[in-house]
Amino acid sequence: MIWFEKNISLADFAKRSQGTMVDHLGIKYLELGPDYFVGSMPVDHRTKQPLGLLHGGASVVLAETLASMAGNFVVNPKTHYCVGLEINANHLKSATGGEVVGTARPLHIGRRTQVWEIRIEQDGKSICISRMTLAVVERTA
Repeated sequence: MIWFEKNISLADFAKRSQGTMVDHLGIKYLELGPDYFVGSMPVDHRTKQPLGLLHGGASVVLAETLASMAGNFVVNPKTHYCVGLEINANHLKSATGGEVVGTARPLHIGRRTQVWEIRIEQDGKSICISRMTLAVVERTA
């Protein structure tokens, strides 16, 4: 298990996201596994671009949300926190409605950096593949 707190729950993730872009876009947290984190996002007026397709930037928001939230629950929150250094995304297929589901899994969890892969799918088909690097920052007194 990668989580710092052994009794962590989806409610802990949701509590940290209140009043943020997560709420605005309708992102929901669905599953917390021993080494992965899953969330969904609607494909609607909040997340579509003018052609009626899922906005690539919205996919990146979902990817960054999942990786950043997961990364921060891997470290000791009293001594460290994580912030994004870099994110990339390959948009593989369009979506016009329903919801997309993203799964974040760590590729590297180090003392100074973390690297996460986020796969966003709809109905079992890949919509977007993303990779995010987080900096692990030591809290100062």
